[in-house]
Amino acid sequence: MLKIEIHNMVITVQFSDRIDLDRLASKLPNGAEYFPDNFPGVVYRMKKPRASFLIFSSGKATCTGTASEKDAKEAIENMVKLLKDMRIDVKISKIEIQNIVASTKLDARLDIDKMAFELENSEYAPETFPGLVYKMKGSVTFLIFGTGKIVCVGAKSTKDIEESFDRLVKKLKEIKALK
Repeated sequence: MLKIEIHNMVITVQFSDRIDLDRLASKLPNGAEYFPDNFPGVVYRMKKPRASFLIFSSGKATCTGTASEKDAKEAIENMVKLLKDMRIDVKISKIEIQNIVASTKLDARLDIDKMAFELENSEYAPETFPGLVYKMKGSVTFLIFGTGKIVCVGAKSTKDIEESFDRLVKKLKEIKALK
């Protein structure tokens, strides 16, 4: 069984129909950033759980920086409470995981040169990047390093991550890329 560590989740949330960003930025505790000439949304960093929100006037928001679905849910609930405390009408109509970044470390070195020839949809240019980029059928992409470290991006669920890592390891064994 692989030890998989989640590093970041990117989640989109539809909070309401419209949000007055000037009002929001002035009332959020611990300083929100709002520079409409540079970026069309409010940036708010929450301390507990640690998460960052990009909130747009359309009522849509992006939550990043959490390392679990539990923390993401808590951060979104805390943001809803903050918005309601500011008398901003909030009705969450949609929450969707857009991307999960996770990694693992295999107890073996990997033959990157062999993988570059054997894995379809892979790119390896060691003069510009030390790892192999492997786009697995579906939505995930792996960054694979000779040390055995593997980073997975593009997953939409923890189940997707686990299944993708399992399929990758099986494929690496098939092509005999584990040293």
